Amino acid sequence: MEFILIGANLIIMAVFLLSFNRLPPQIPLFYSRLWGEDQLADTWMLVFVPIFINGLFFLNNFVSNRLFSTDTLIKKMVRYLNLFIIIGLTLVFIKIILLVT
Repeated sequence: MEFILIGANLIIMAVFLLSFNRLPPQIPLFYSRLWGEDQLADTWMLVFVPIFINGLFFLNNFVSNRLFSTDTLIKKMVRYLNLFIIIGLTLVFIKIILLVT
């Protein structure tokens, strides 16, 4: 599972570096807010998406290993949850970059 996380981090880094010169100073990052200026954030705040992915991955693994070390069902559920988080947020990051470039 760590290889998938590393692959997602490399994909995020490659997409960001390839499109860095074309990014505007502000991007739409907060889609839960009303349309307009409330959705905009500075470009450097894109860094929080991979930090969020990695943080959730390690937090889920820590809680799973600490509290549910013998329960295989919960460990499998956490594994699939981590996979969903990694793939989903990586695609969200790529979608945001493709929308603004």
